[in-house]
Amino acid sequence: MVIERLIERHQLAFFLNVFNRFTDKPLGYLGNVSDGGLMLISQLPMLVDANFELRIKLPGTDGSLQLVDLTARCLWCREDVTPNCYDSGFILYQPPAEYAVLISTLQRYFSFQPLQASA
Repeated sequence: MVIERLIERHQLAFFLNVFNRFTDKPLGYLGNVSDGGLMLISQLPMLVDANFELRIKLPGTDGSLQLVDLTARCLWCREDVTPNCYDSGFILYQPPAEYAVLISTLQRYFSFQPLQASA
């Protein structure tokens, strides 16, 4: 069964750690993001059709951590081209507003946009 993506994904040049929200153990790295999902790159395969409680820890400007908690279901998992790595696709259930801010921030940070002249 082929499922075509309807939401544009934004590839990340650097990775953010993704953790199990309850155990605080690292699960992998954020590979790409969309409004309703994400791809996780991990050293172990993820269980397909299972729900996960995820946490992304973002560095704040004042040295504090901002936590973005997500509930997600793994839709697929396959071996990455990198040996001993796996890519897994997740759909998010009711992502919080902080996740939308994260996507917007990543889009600005990793895109090439002309600088605006200051007024």
